[in-house]
Amino acid sequence: MKSEYFLCMFAAMLSVCMGCRPVETAQPGSQSNEQELPLRIRNAVGPDALKLAGWEINNLVSAGGKQATTDPGITRFSDLPGNISEVLSEEKIAVFPQVRVKLEAPPPLLVISRRERIVYYDRILLRPGLPDQAMAEIEDKVDALDLSSLVIQLGGFGAAYPAIVSPDMPAEHIVNAAVEEWAHQYLAFKPLGSLYLLDSLGLRQDPAVIAMNETLAGMIAREIGDKVYERYYSNAGGRVNSAGQAVFDFNKEMRETRLSADGLLAAGKIGEAEQYMKDRRLYFNQHGYAIRKLNQAYFAFHGIYGQDPGAVSPVYQDMLKLRKNCVNLSGFVDKISGMASYADLEKAAGSPAGQ
Repeated sequence: MKSEYFLCMFAAMLSVCMGCRPVETAQPGSQSNEQELPLRIRNAVGPDALKLAGWEINNLVSAGGKQATTDPGITRFSDLPGNISEVLSEEKIAVFPQVRVKLEAPPPLLVISRRERIVYYDRILLRPGLPDQAMAEIEDKVDALDLSSLVIQLGGFGAAYPAIVSPDMPAEHIVNAAVEEWAHQYLAFKPLGSLYLLDSLGLRQDPAVIAMNETLAGMIAREIGDKVYERYYSNAGGRVNSAGQAVFDFNKEMRETRLSADGLLAAGKIGEAEQYMKDRRLYFNQHGYAIRKLNQAYFAFHGIYGQDPGAVSPVYQDMLKLRKNCVNLSGFVDKISGMASYADLEKAAGSPAGQ
């Protein structure tokens, strides 16, 4: 069976290099527009799209062993792969593939949603180092196609090997991001992860698979990452402190924003929904949250992470039920990673003791 997952991963990566993308089923009478839209999006992005095949070859070849740098902010993480591997082994999770991490800025990700509803319609990696003005111009060009877009500065990128993690984060986030990106690579050789790869390339259309995979990787990152951080990096600082922010409940406010925006869009009030999200962005800014753009694409991206307040999927709550009934993390990971659909998760979560 493992060879089958190797083939799935190879086919998925080959499709990436060939420029495949996720597509939606066209609505009646709109097939022509649907067929033209992907090309129009890519024309809008133009040469700023990342040439993934060449970039990944360079990333792999240049990785070597430990990173050649004297930056103390990076060198203190030189043993991070080994530290993560040690904790994974203690948790009886097979360390495959080998944990490899490069601390550098990941490529930006252009996320695209419909305007009339929040949906993870498309995403395109952009060239690293693009200036802010260039990214804003790309968003404007895509928005002109009657779409909603947002360029995301990623904290981590696991579709590359070694995984790429931004060094411009608190130490706790760096550790967790490194674990999460490795988790994506690990899951790629499991049924759930291989389906996620195929789904993300347009070969299978199931948003719940995306949410399950991202949520599971996030849960692995939290449990393993916290142990790695506390054991090896807590003395270096970087623990995210939420004290003093209790007066403003970000999660509650963001979830309210998502639900209200969904309601307006469902009623066909697209303009009102977009103005509402702009007003709410200013509200978050006033409370210290530097959100650059709050729109359908923002929620499309954050909505695939079940733990995120911008998500509306029941995936995370179902996974929490199963996690509470699993004695150890490895058993939980084995159970979820072997699933092939949300129906599998829903059935397991609804069974006595999660069986």
